[in-house]
Amino acid sequence: MATTIESGNAGAANKKKHLGIPEAIFVEDVDAFMKQPGNDTADAVLRKLDEQYQKYKYMELNLGQKKLRLKSQIPQIKQTLEILRHMQKKKDTTDPMETHFLLADNVYCKASVPPTDKVCLWLGANVMLEYDIDAAQALLEKNLATASRNLDSLEEDLDFLRDQFTTTEVNMARVYNWDVKRRSKDNLLKSAERS
Repeated sequence: MATTIESGNAGAANKKKHLGIPEAIFVEDVDAFMKQPGNDTADAVLRKLDEQYQKYKYMELNLGQKKLRLKSQIPQIKQTLEILRHMQKKKDTTDPMETHFLLADNVYCKASVPPTDKVCLWLGANVMLEYDIDAAQALLEKNLATASRNLDSLEEDLDFLRDQFTTTEVNMARVYNWDVKRRSKDNLLKSAERS
């Protein structure tokens, strides 16, 4: 009984891991699969499989966009953390920090920043908040850890999705080949009956 519970828990953990991506079931026995209710013709089954394949493609597109967004976000967070660490070192001095800041694409302006223990961070959706340097650093480190974890999770989901592509493509090929064999067998029987 314990093995059933453990295997059930492992299955539940796997479902949670790839939440939202339905698992493609491999068609082992095409004859038995085609006898199931709803699988009337090979064309209907191929349409269902193609629809499932297109859904996987759509999911891949969405996950790919999320991955690109995270891949651009992580270096920005690291760069901001590096700047905060530099400001942390400079806050005890009286000398202003000379820097360049981005005004627009490829347009920078020279600035003199007095020592400070406050920074403003863009949080998104046109929201900027002022933080102590330590609080800002803690927030950015948490955001970096979350973004890295999300990127790893996305990579796993994309790998799982690629497996579903392969399974669906193999299923389509197996059903198509089954239909070709069935039709050629029917044609042989018809030609044998005519003779």
